[in-house]
Amino acid sequence: MNPGNNEASHRCGSVAVVGRPNVGKSTLVNALVGAKVSIVSNRPQTTRHRLLGIATVPGGQMLLVDTPGLHRQEGRFKASAMSRVMNRTARGAVEDVDAAVLVVEAGRWDEEDTLAFNVLHDAGIPVVLVVNKVDRLKDKTTLLPFLAEVAKDRDFAAVHPISALKRKGLEDLVADILAQLPEAPPVYDEDEITDRSQRFLAGELVREQLMRQLGDELPYATTVEIERFAEDGALLRIGAVIWVEREGQKPIVIGKAGARLREIGSKARQQMERLFGRKVFLETWVRVREGWSDDEAALKAFGYGQE
Repeated sequence: MNPGNNEASHRCGSVAVVGRPNVGKSTLVNALVGAKVSIVSNRPQTTRHRLLGIATVPGGQMLLVDTPGLHRQEGRFKASAMSRVMNRTARGAVEDVDAAVLVVEAGRWDEEDTLAFNVLHDAGIPVVLVVNKVDRLKDKTTLLPFLAEVAKDRDFAAVHPISALKRKGLEDLVADILAQLPEAPPVYDEDEITDRSQRFLAGELVREQLMRQLGDELPYATTVEIERFAEDGALLRIGAVIWVEREGQKPIVIGKAGARLREIGSKARQQMERLFGRKVFLETWVRVREGWSDDEAALKAFGYGQE
């Protein structure tokens, strides 16, 4: 870390990025940071941990706290230990932050969006509304009425329609986020993008491939533990254990003659090499821990809820 110069014009502070599942919070964090620090998939609850993305921009530094999606505990998330932990993590992220970004999907506002807004409103912090995925709106004439309806009787510091995926509308958004932050020197060096270790990020990149490739079969029954992370000259040697909940789930992850596991490992390794800037040798194994996602002790052992 480097305290930098205490220039009056420089702003720095923490910003919770909050919203219901699958609205593009992690995509937005990655776009603002300019690097992949949060994994993404088209599955709700891909983000399970609180993760800090560091966005250093002209005139300021935003410490973006990416969070699991706030959700009502029903359906597939009903009363599970994982559901409770993720909700606690998301709610805890709004403590001790300077501002928040509430991310919603263009053309849609439902009870979970209201839940997320109420959590931020109760925290008493300035909230910037980000209406994401505007590029997907078939009828663009519906956007302005939607923005007016959402902002009615809700005190937002600013409202920004954007496309995080296409990086559209981000410049004005950054200016309004910075305006909510205190004047302060940067906390991190300019080249730092997260406070998480490479070991943690490696596990997340393997889990990203699990979510993407097994989403229709095992969307929430897998987690990843990095068993080995060692430097061997210019090479990183990484051993990852993929945990499932039942013996019958192992062959789904492994695939015919190991094809699916090889594909998961290959794509995860490519992402690691891109992020870490060095060659990676990745080994993967699949093991069983019965009912881990509804076991508080197992979740703690896997690092959930420890942020």
